[in-house]
Amino acid sequence: MIIGYLSNMKEEMKLYPVALREGLRFLMETDLASLNMGRHEIQGSKLYAMVSEYETQPKEQRRPEMHEKYIDIQYICSGEEMIGVTPAAAVGEVDENILAERDVIYYRGCADETEIILSKGMFGVYFPWEAHRPNCAVGTKRCKVRKVVVKIAVN
Repeated sequence: MIIGYLSNMKEEMKLYPVALREGLRFLMETDLASLNMGRHEIQGSKLYAMVSEYETQPKEQRRPEMHEKYIDIQYICSGEEMIGVTPAAAVGEVDENILAERDVIYYRGCADETEIILSKGMFGVYFPWEAHRPNCAVGTKRCKVRKVVVKIAVN
């Protein structure tokens, strides 16, 4: 997991692996506010972005998830949300396995979850060996969020 501010990229960019740099460069150089909802190809299925808007939900209503084929860079354009993160070894029972269709496994719960609050201008990088629980409300306060998730193929 990596957490940061897009505004610090001039100083940090050289420290990241090439694949992450490509995803972060897209976030830096694109007018994210004008992107339509849905999928945007960057480098075909190797690197693409998904734009969504939603209202956060209580943590208890969200499921931890993991991916096998993609790294996520989750960038908050507006609003704020809590994202729970834990190592793969701490996930509970599988709730839904749709790896073949959508590269995601949902879990019923997890142990030792770290709660990270991301607000406008922040990003989080989540690797396939980490479970993450996105789209959670901060405390009891629901919030409208606009997010761009850049998907980076691990192969």
